[in-house]
Amino acid sequence: MADLSQPKIPFATTPDDHLNRLLVDDVEAPWYKSFVQNIKDAINPPKLPPLEVTSKPVAVKDIWGLYGRKKKSWLMSTGFQVTAVTLVLILTAVKPVQDKVKEAVTLVMPIDLAPPDLPPKQQVMQGGGGGGDRSPLPAAKGRLPKFALKQFTPPMQVVQNMNPKLSMDPTLIGPPDLKLPNVNMDQYGDPLAKIGPPSNGPGSGGGIGSGSGGGIGSGKGGGFGPGEGGGVGGGVYRVGGGVTAPALLSKVEPEYSEEARKAKYQGTVTLYIQVDPTGKAINMRVLHSLGLGLDEKAMEAVKKWRFKPGTKDGKPVTVEAQIEVNFRLL
Repeated sequence: MADLSQPKIPFATTPDDHLNRLLVDDVEAPWYKSFVQNIKDAINPPKLPPLEVTSKPVAVKDIWGLYGRKKKSWLMSTGFQVTAVTLVLILTAVKPVQDKVKEAVTLVMPIDLAPPDLPPKQQVMQGGGGGGDRSPLPAAKGRLPKFALKQFTPPMQVVQNMNPKLSMDPTLIGPPDLKLPNVNMDQYGDPLAKIGPPSNGPGSGGGIGSGSGGGIGSGKGGGFGPGEGGGVGGGVYRVGGGVTAPALLSKVEPEYSEEARKAKYQGTVTLYIQVDPTGKAINMRVLHSLGLGLDEKAMEAVKKWRFKPGTKDGKPVTVEAQIEVNFRLL
């Protein structure tokens, strides 16, 4: 009896028979047919049915955030900005903030600062002064008065006021222990001048000589000699060679000029000054100008500053320096 549970095996069981069954008849049209069809499609392309869109729009997040395009949201945003600007203006109006803004950054820069490893350079006595009362005659020979840090009465050879309310000995500005070769004469005068009729000299500002400032000589200031700023010689001391720099003790804040404030002008004024033995700024001039009244405001403030004077061999002397006064606006 035949086993019906076993599958029947086809008659053709060779590999070629299986391959022929897998291949589909006429899979690919002949090349000449496809060539002709492409030419027809190029000349008269077939009309396609209209495109049917089956997609639907999807809602996305509003670009205006949580508030949307509402008038309320615009008012809130504007209100926050106005509040922030108002707070800034209120803070800048507070006096401590204004004082901090007005504060000028100052820098005392002594000129010709000698490096520490260089040997001390030799310096001669410097400074000087002059005076006179515009007399047509030159100053006559005489002795020098004493030196002091402050001058209350300038020396005179011809006394104009014979009965002063307060009589004080005349002095020259300089270190009190400064000793100079002097002449043995009863009258005050220029020890380097020639003997002649008594005269205070053609200078101005009191004192004796052809200069100005209450000293003796041809210089400018309350000292003696052709220089300026007090003391003796032909100039002022510079830092180095045993001369120390002056140091700022107190200052007055400079004010802004109205012209510069309206123009919102800013910058730095650089001043040349000489710090005398009393700690005051004298013989001031502008090295770097800003204009619009700021130069004058800077000089007005620096004149009120007080310094610890520079010293030479432990004694206060007149030392030159530079000051930078910065003007800044918010």
